[in-house]
Amino acid sequence: MDLTAAVWRTSSYTNPSSNNCVEVADASGASAVRDTQNRHLGALLFGSAEWRAFLTAAKNDTL
Repeated sequence: MDLTAAVWRTSSYTNPSSNNCVEVADASGASAVRDTQNRHLGALLFGSAEWRAFLTAAKNDTL
């Protein structure tokens, strides 16, 4: 999937001095996730249902 025009965002909890950050972009029925320190390595794509399940588990502290 071509993500060159994707609009990437980070969490509002992101600490600029931290080396453990990811970015997320919406991508045609999926969410793309990449490491901010290694953007050149590409992104992982997660379907909408999988991404919602992850976010719910993260919010509920059940990961």
